[in-house]
Amino acid sequence: MNLAQYQQQFSEDDAPGWDAITHALEALYPGQQPQHYGTLIKYQFGGPDPLDGISVYRNEDHLHLVSYGFSNLYYDEEALDKEYSNFGFELTMRLPLSEDEPYWAMNLMQNLARYIFDSGKWFEAGQYISGQGPIKVDSDTALSSLVLIEDPQLDAIDTPHGRVEFLQLYGITATELERVLSDKNARPLLAEQQQHNPLLITQLDRR
Repeated sequence: MNLAQYQQQFSEDDAPGWDAITHALEALYPGQQPQHYGTLIKYQFGGPDPLDGISVYRNEDHLHLVSYGFSNLYYDEEALDKEYSNFGFELTMRLPLSEDEPYWAMNLMQNLARYIFDSGKWFEAGQYISGQGPIKVDSDTALSSLVLIEDPQLDAIDTPHGRVEFLQLYGITATELERVLSDKNARPLLAEQQQHNPLLITQLDRR
């Protein structure tokens, strides 16, 4: 579909970027209605949260969180046919089923979004995010930093506003961060972790 056809198909009230993300998730979780946590006041209208929402799906043995908002969600004529949709990614994270209402992880995603929106920088697979304390505030978890990798089950998608990748957050310990810094890349550590944790589920009690 060319640019003129996009302009004819979508109106300002449409959300083709949002729909493209949802379609990718529906293919992975057919028939499942996720728990969706949206913002009351959108960021563009003065709300405090840059992400318009986060959906939580139930996988076989864990929860799968997916953000909506790092990419262009709504029809934007000026953003049509770009190489990447806004920052070019959405964040995901996987948690054990015991994390019934993972508000801390959603707050974490919103905090990372504030950094991205304020700085104009973006994340890429293989990077790390060094923390100043536990990734879950007021907890005794040994996980204090995060690394990013392509989501093991969600491939990049093409939207009317450009390409969107799904980057998964994974919590690591201070010792594991030292390994990442030594390797200058998170991928060697993650390859080892995936031998016993293929989908890289973040477990707060992991030592």
